[in-house]
Amino acid sequence: MMKTLLIIEDEAAIRDMLRFALSSEKFTLMEAETVSDALKRLAEKIPDIIILDWMLPDKSGIDFIKWIKRKDSLKDIPIIMLTAKAEEAEKIQALTVGADDYITKPFSTLEIIARIKAVLRRGLLASPDNEIKFGRLALNTFKNTVKIDDQLIKLLPLEYKLLYFLATHPNRIYLRDQLINHVWGGGADIDDRTVDVQIKRLRSKLKPYHCSYLIKTIRGSGYLFSLDEYEK
Repeated sequence: MMKTLLIIEDEAAIRDMLRFALSSEKFTLMEAETVSDALKRLAEKIPDIIILDWMLPDKSGIDFIKWIKRKDSLKDIPIIMLTAKAEEAEKIQALTVGADDYITKPFSTLEIIARIKAVLRRGLLASPDNEIKFGRLALNTFKNTVKIDDQLIKLLPLEYKLLYFLATHPNRIYLRDQLINHVWGGGADIDDRTVDVQIKRLRSKLKPYHCSYLIKTIRGSGYLFSLDEYEK
């Protein structure tokens, strides 16, 4: 599945370099020059990873991390911080507030690509054949396919994306508007009913394999993915 990467950096030269470096990788890129711009991008779509400059015109990267970690729908997004600050104290501060990695400027394009892939792997513990397994369910993150007990399940792209998001964020309740932001993107013109319909269709495709219980409805809240067979 194509990953979405948000670059928050006020130096155009660095954004250009990153855009060029990542053009051959499987990323959809979003860009922001300021924290205010970044908030607009986040309202449009939730990225899979953020590249964040420490010094920004309107707010520091440290303050931005503190803010994002207080938001339930955003706090799990991995963040790599870019900075000219090379002192150990600054590195410790960045990691302490919630950055997942830290790169000192200047840096090579090969280094940052390697760091991005390493951080993403920490969250998705895929096997060498690109499969992530959840009990009997296996998602192939390269082919965007789903198997149950080695039986291929035919899912539409949106159904796969919805299952992928829920399965890779297990045991957490997601409100319908949070799912809209994560799966469809914040700018999508859809309502809660659309989410319910897609969940119902996804469950119907899992039901013949006795796996519809994986996606649970939490009354008055939203949906949750869990291997627990107890239907909440």
